[in-house]
Amino acid sequence: MKRPDLHIAVFLFCFIAIFACLPGNVSGQTAEKYPKNYFRWPLNIKPEIVANLGELRSNHWHMGLDMRTARKENLQVYAAAAGYISKIRVEKFGFGRCIWITHPNGYTTLYAHLNNFFPALEQYVTEQQYKQETWAIELEFSKEKFPVSKGQFIAYSGNTGGSQGPHVHFEIRDTKTEECINPMLFGMPLPDNVKPSLLKLALYDRSRSIYEQSAQIFPLRNTDSGYIIYKTPVLRTGLARLSFGLQAIDKISGASNENGIYSARVFFDEQPVIGFMLERISYAGTRYMNAHIDYKYRFNGGPYFQNLFQLPGDHSSVYYHESGDGVIRLADTAIHTVRVEVKDANGNTSQLRFMLQYDDKLVRPAAVMQSQQFTPNYVSLLEKPGFEIYLPETCLYDSVHSFYYRNNSFSGNAVSAVHQVNEASVPVHSELTVRIKPDRAIGAEVKDKIIIQRTFRNSTDITKAIWEGEWMSARFRDFGFFQAFIDEEPPVINELGKGDTIDLSPVKRIVFTPTDNSGVKNFRAELNGEWLRFTNDKGRNHIYNFDERCPYGVYQLTVTVEDIVGNATTKTWWFKRYPYIPPKKKVTKKKTVSKKPAVKKKVTTKKK
Repeated sequence: MKRPDLHIAVFLFCFIAIFACLPGNVSGQTAEKYPKNYFRWPLNIKPEIVANLGELRSNHWHMGLDMRTARKENLQVYAAAAGYISKIRVEKFGFGRCIWITHPNGYTTLYAHLNNFFPALEQYVTEQQYKQETWAIELEFSKEKFPVSKGQFIAYSGNTGGSQGPHVHFEIRDTKTEECINPMLFGMPLPDNVKPSLLKLALYDRSRSIYEQSAQIFPLRNTDSGYIIYKTPVLRTGLARLSFGLQAIDKISGASNENGIYSARVFFDEQPVIGFMLERISYAGTRYMNAHIDYKYRFNGGPYFQNLFQLPGDHSSVYYHESGDGVIRLADTAIHTVRVEVKDANGNTSQLRFMLQYDDKLVRPAAVMQSQQFTPNYVSLLEKPGFEIYLPETCLYDSVHSFYYRNNSFSGNAVSAVHQVNEASVPVHSELTVRIKPDRAIGAEVKDKIIIQRTFRNSTDITKAIWEGEWMSARFRDFGFFQAFIDEEPPVINELGKGDTIDLSPVKRIVFTPTDNSGVKNFRAELNGEWLRFTNDKGRNHIYNFDERCPYGVYQLTVTVEDIVGNATTKTWWFKRYPYIPPKKKVTKKKTVSKKPAVKKKVTTKKK
């Protein structure tokens, strides 16, 4: 027997869907007006990108555009507009070598993962590195020091810092607030008429923590009238409080790489509920990306699902509430309509529509957990014999019950048991503090050599312990397994070469790759007693390229490496450098072989 209420609901659903598509019926937050064509493309090649602002990354949103450089380094990079170079930074990870340019219209542009700066700036930075005896450096400038005009050459493109391939990372920031603004809102020369692609929908029980459940996942299908849930005309549920997540990507015209979406907005019975928009993001708030996604699902190998609701401990600025925080409450068994509107920064729009109905036959008994609960926006403290963990009020995004396990088996340099608190699939925003009481006597001579190690699966974090009476303390940004160790092992430095005076004439650089079980903290090289600059891009190799500070001659090189607890190794070598003359290749005469004239074979034919 056919249900008349279902036919009526389908009719109303189609009518509302058509009405909602009429011009003037979609409101919500809109981006500010930004100047178009004020900033030029910083490269002199066809504009292409491999990532946009809002693309989802590990522990952060991507904060600008990653501009293609045709897989090459050392392309010339140009100032996007007139202004002055206000800051530079050189670091082993992050931006690598980067430049800030402040413009008179209230914006600042940033150019990262660069190789050398333009000559005058490169010379000044080198002088300051030698003056301060540090390769990693950050310098700020007045507007008179390095003024630039629009299109002026400022640096060469590269692959430095956290980059995983040649490109230029480009940002536009509000100079006063330092918020990163979506560059696509400034009229970048990137044609785009491609709508976002909606892939899957996730359903969550909002009477429970998002980290203590597995979402129901529904594949989506694109139709002529928009996206629908595949083979599910009505989504029936036994949940009275629920919310949704969405897997979605965006592309631009002529490109195959997947970018992040710009905005999403949820409607329940055509009433706006909540939305998010990635227009402006600060670096202080970019870690809230972990609250914006189903972190547990991603941590365990799944794709990114973006939450269409705001968790209680999420204090980011990307969400805007219209009639709630995104939690939908079903108080009856009627069929309701849900619509999700997804846009890119150019206004290309995709819509998902489906029907939702509460069914008490699908209600499942809630699991009862007895352990202590950690709650966002409140301080939490877990105390166990010989172990404590302190969570500040800004630590968590959603409530989660505590899990604690102690493993008393330890050996080697360990001075404590292994203490597990929860799993790293529960994200941590601000640092938590771990306190451990040692299970072995620790002599005064090694008390300053204690490290606390956090592990979970393949990740390891190591921090020097701080003594607080009889307790050892350290801060971390993840849950996991915690244990204290004595570290008396000094770093290991590879050899420069063999012999009393090593001949480095054939080589163009010196490379050291020091290793240590707790991590290298300081590296210092001296040439004849004077500090020598070794680069440390990407944190592994320390490299010195021979330059005017080491002309031909004989030198003494001393290298000292120190780990995080102060263990140090020092090595000294003598080496020489002279004009290198490659050895001559031995010329061997080829033996001449006399060729005998070819003998013609006599061909005979038989008569038939």
